Amino acid sequence: MKSVKKQVTLYDTTLRDGSQGEEISFTVEDKLRISEKLDELGIDYIEAGWPSSNPKDLEYFQKARSLKLRHAKIAAFGATRHPSKTPTKDDNLKALLEAETAVVTIFGKSWDLHVHDALKVGLAQNLELIADSLEFLKKRVGEVIYDAEHFFDGFKANPEYAMKTLQAAREGGADLLVLCDTNGGTLPDEVERVFRQVARMMPGAYGIHCHNDCEVAVANSLAAVRAGAVQIHGTINGFGERCGNANLVSIIPNLQLKMGIEAVPGKGLTRLQEVSHFVNELANLKPDTHQPYVGQSAFAHKGGIHVSAVMKNPKTYEHVAPEAVGNRRRILLSDLAGTSNILQKAREFGLDLDRQDPLVKQLVKDLKELENQGYEFEGAEASFEILMKKAMGRYKPFFRLIGFRVLDEKPTHDDPPHAEATIQVEVDGQQEHTAALGKGPVNALDNALRKALERFFPQIGEVRLLDYKVRVLPSGSGTGSKVRVLIESGDGHSKWGTVGVHENIIQASWMALVDSLEYKLMKDPKGRRKKPSSVRT
Repeated sequence: MKSVKKQVTLYDTTLRDGSQGEEISFTVEDKLRISEKLDELGIDYIEAGWPSSNPKDLEYFQKARSLKLRHAKIAAFGATRHPSKTPTKDDNLKALLEAETAVVTIFGKSWDLHVHDALKVGLAQNLELIADSLEFLKKRVGEVIYDAEHFFDGFKANPEYAMKTLQAAREGGADLLVLCDTNGGTLPDEVERVFRQVARMMPGAYGIHCHNDCEVAVANSLAAVRAGAVQIHGTINGFGERCGNANLVSIIPNLQLKMGIEAVPGKGLTRLQEVSHFVNELANLKPDTHQPYVGQSAFAHKGGIHVSAVMKNPKTYEHVAPEAVGNRRRILLSDLAGTSNILQKAREFGLDLDRQDPLVKQLVKDLKELENQGYEFEGAEASFEILMKKAMGRYKPFFRLIGFRVLDEKPTHDDPPHAEATIQVEVDGQQEHTAALGKGPVNALDNALRKALERFFPQIGEVRLLDYKVRVLPSGSGTGSKVRVLIESGDGHSKWGTVGVHENIIQASWMALVDSLEYKLMKDPKGRRKKPSSVRT
């Protein structure tokens, strides 16, 4: 079967433009792993860096030659030659060739303001820089892409000259001209209008490269596609300098699910959330909960009326199926919950609960009352599962607290504080009495509890506290106010959230800690279990 050329290709610049974002720094190994993940997603081009700008990018290009990419082409990025050098003497252009990539992308000035104020050369000389740089590269590289930097600002200021820069690039041999909204200040209607005007004045293939300074980089990219763009530049999660670049994680499903344009092949779309979170993880950034399509809250339903409708027909409150982008539907628990929320959570927990069962109404009532007291179960579904099973008589605690004592001592002004917790618990009639130190009172209590229980339940050693949040609940009681403690735990296979509320922060923390460990035991009851032969003190 004859292959069909894609209508729009995806050009990812996470590793170059994206890495210019504040707080983002990728190691060489990070960049190699992200390259492989982008290839698996189905990205067509990976702009991996500027080989002449730093040793890290140079090392990447050397190591990238051993990558076994099945779909994507690696592109090296650079600028037109220096005004004082010929192409053969220009270090930047030579570094691009030494990267040995299948594609080279260079940018040049389209805005006369930049030519005068930034580059400080004449308008005619700038055209020469563009043309002979591209001619030099095209004779030595299979595919050369030209980024027309600041094109939309340049076109609005001096359309005749902006078009001359494109003509110079085309005459130099560029395979594709990319119109860049580098300052991110252009709106979608302008992008579409200018794109169509440019295509009429000089027909040919064009791409789009947008920044997000007006929060419309995705909309601008789609507007350019409507106007005939054949390539979209962007980054995963919209990473980039200032306010970021066009977010490919939103562009890809918009193209494929909304506009009927194939963006990634096969089942690539279903890996979208995985790739988004993977890149966040390597960037050491927490995923945006509310990010469209892939955020944890993108398909979360809280209001009882919404939940009831979604359970009957998901289309009532979901614009696409969450599974299409690798996400899932979440039913939240709060004071806005109704019967449908409780029934859906019961199904998720594997519990058989009938709508007519009086227990359902009681659980709704209990949930609303607990939320009124300050509990929050949206991020603590493990605590709610335990609560639900207790109400149904299907839960047996794994241990009983006899008592604990927590000391937090600072002997002198110059000494650091010391925290120690002593705890006594009972498991199947056997008592364990032990103590532990910690960096603070809650950490000491956590350490003591684990120390006491691991003799009975070694699987507790797998549990790690991933996040710990404390919020003072408004009451006007000052330091005597209630606090809510939210804990996120994980064991390397899954994550779960638990909650505790009390005027005493230690007690609130204890409640969340107990639920965290009991949830692990509830899900993993067959872990190795030993009983000590005698009480340990």
